[in-house]
Amino acid sequence: MTKPGRTRVIPSTRAVAPLIALLIAGGTAACGTDAGTGTQASGDGTCAGETVNVGINNSGSDAPILIADEKGYFSDAGLEVELIEFKSGGQMVPAIGSGQIDAGAGSPGAGLYNAIGGGLDIRIVADKATMVPGHAYMPLMVRKDLVDSGQVQGVGDLRGLTVAQSSEGSTASATLGAILGTAGLAYEDVTLESLGFPEHVAALQNGSVDASLLVEPFATVAEEQGAAVRFFDPSEVYSGQQVAVLLYNGAFAGEGAAATCFMEAYLRGARDYYKAVEPGSWTGENAEALSELIAQRIGLDVELYRKAVPHYVDPNGEVQVESLKRDYEFFQQHGWIEADADVNVEELVDPSFADSVVQKLGEIETDAIG
Repeated sequence: MTKPGRTRVIPSTRAVAPLIALLIAGGTAACGTDAGTGTQASGDGTCAGETVNVGINNSGSDAPILIADEKGYFSDAGLEVELIEFKSGGQMVPAIGSGQIDAGAGSPGAGLYNAIGGGLDIRIVADKATMVPGHAYMPLMVRKDLVDSGQVQGVGDLRGLTVAQSSEGSTASATLGAILGTAGLAYEDVTLESLGFPEHVAALQNGSVDASLLVEPFATVAEEQGAAVRFFDPSEVYSGQQVAVLLYNGAFAGEGAAATCFMEAYLRGARDYYKAVEPGSWTGENAEALSELIAQRIGLDVELYRKAVPHYVDPNGEVQVESLKRDYEFFQQHGWIEADADVNVEELVDPSFADSVVQKLGEIETDAIG
């Protein structure tokens, strides 16, 4: 294994705000080409001497990036990649849009679209997490005592109860809306509580919330502690929901060579991950070594990480555009898209980098999305 890339931590929004403001005011943007050396991609497709700054959340969905870093796929392409840890996606999006970092991850929620509508130059370039059958890593959890007592037997019984979500206007909001719709309920028919995912488990335990749309590994923790049970698999009603995406800064995307080299390393990491979890559990090719690698990098107990349902990443990087459009309409209907931030979702998606890499590496056939 090669030496992992350096990781810096962006501690708070206040810490990055002055730099973001400076970048915007100066009209500058970080890019893949080293300004000091002017190095360009070599003729064989590698990008010797290129530096790429990449934002991560240090979560399980960073698996393709972490694998590519640990297994040397970035260095194979000649890239010097610095991984910069952000405490939240809300911090990362303005850093990408202003050019403080070249690439990163984001949830395609209302906040992303408002940022782009407000002038930040961001492209959606590849899948990072998609809701598919067999990979229910964000199940609807309901308090065990409510299920055991028979108070909650179906989705319709959630009317008037308190449901925890990550934040208003997130992809999870759209997921919850789809689930509630199966029983003829509207999103507003439940009481919503926005909490950080680690807080969901405690809230379920102490009864301050009745249900939660909870990501792994917290869903497994809640289940093992007897706080809640897996009540509904969102993929049953919203297979193909685009939950997280890989983002490029517009200037970095314009560089072409470095952006394509980065995508190749990313998809090599994504394919390793896909093969390890393709059955919907950590039982695939090289699963033991890769699960240990990722768990150690994100600071999770390895056994807990292996028990949790793994998320799905498309091995070809395909973005589910129809899902993005569907969720955007949901955000508009609920007033979360700012009036002056109207964007054309389809135009934000640039599949050219992933398409170019897939032509080189070959396409992996998958029928994951039902």
